[in-house]
Amino acid sequence: MSTTPNDERRETKADDMQYTGGRLAACPVAELLPGTMQRITTPDAEPITVYNVDGELYATADTCTHALASLAEGDLEDGEVSCPVHWARFDVRTGAALCFPATEDLATYPVEVVDGTVTVLLDAEASGSTAGSAT
Repeated sequence: MSTTPNDERRETKADDMQYTGGRLAACPVAELLPGTMQRITTPDAEPITVYNVDGELYATADTCTHALASLAEGDLEDGEVSCPVHWARFDVRTGAALCFPATEDLATYPVEVVDGTVTVLLDAEASGSTAGSAT
């Protein structure tokens, strides 16, 4: 079980990161341990959440497509994040909505590690396709 405990949840705000050329330097990779996730408040867009699933990094829209809740406040287990409001689940690798009440997939974003920093490619077209990157 790789659930993210409440006391390990973090949020990074726009003032804490760098945004250049469509690349958002989200957080040091050392802060995103396997089985954890972190909410990132972006400068000009909706918040996103970055996830570490067994050493693979992923990023999705942070807001549940059903209840407008922060997914970073939910649980991460086996590559799936659950919404804290009505328990809708999403695959963080693809953004796919996995169960009712969510019926709309999440936007996903490519992720890479640059100089030890988790970097999200925000200008890449968001989609429901796989967005992970090996660390």
